[in-house]
Amino acid sequence: MKVLVTAGPTREHLDPVRFLSNRSSGRMGYALAEAARDRGHDVVLVSGPVALPPPEGVEVVDVVSALDMLAAVSARLPWCDTLIMCAAVADWRPASCSAVKLKKRAMEAQLTLVPNPDILAELAPKKAGRLFIGFAAETHDLLAEAQGKLARKGLDLIVANDVTQPGAGFETATNIVTLVAPDAPPQPLPLMSKRAVADRILAWAEAKAASLPPRTPDPASRDL
Repeated sequence: MKVLVTAGPTREHLDPVRFLSNRSSGRMGYALAEAARDRGHDVVLVSGPVALPPPEGVEVVDVVSALDMLAAVSARLPWCDTLIMCAAVADWRPASCSAVKLKKRAMEAQLTLVPNPDILAELAPKKAGRLFIGFAAETHDLLAEAQGKLARKGLDLIVANDVTQPGAGFETATNIVTLVAPDAPPQPLPLMSKRAVADRILAWAEAKAASLPPRTPDPASRDL
């Protein structure tokens, strides 16, 4: 397979030194890229700002903001047949970004925010037989929230995790996830390393891809 993985957070800058972001470390997305590589697939990793070494044998595309990530994924979508959207993309960004550091005395007490695009929703019209896998990090109503996202975004699989559980979620080496697909009962997995979770996700994708008719490559993919 040709696997496009996103990882890490995005940073939405208010000025050159301040930004909105989240706790994503990128470990789950990097584990997915490494697992896909080790299983013999071609891999491109689109990564937000993280403190992780780039995986060997993987093309890494560094981005900062949600708009950067949307542009990078859109440009490489024609090349791939499997998109794994693991990045924790910021939902909002400041309405404007100052070119210089804003002084505290001159700043407004309230920030004006505008919504970032939903990358999977933006790409849904271009799915064209590709596998789309998403993630849902939740703090309550895990399965209901995951199943809602699965349907709204037209995904083949969503990987749901309750980030309030010990050993799951952000900034840990382990995870506890449930694989939710539209045509099968939810499949909860026990606590395991993020690399082991990545292998389970890739195994699911490989089996699903084997059951699908061959996809005609997008002509644009020859240019990437």
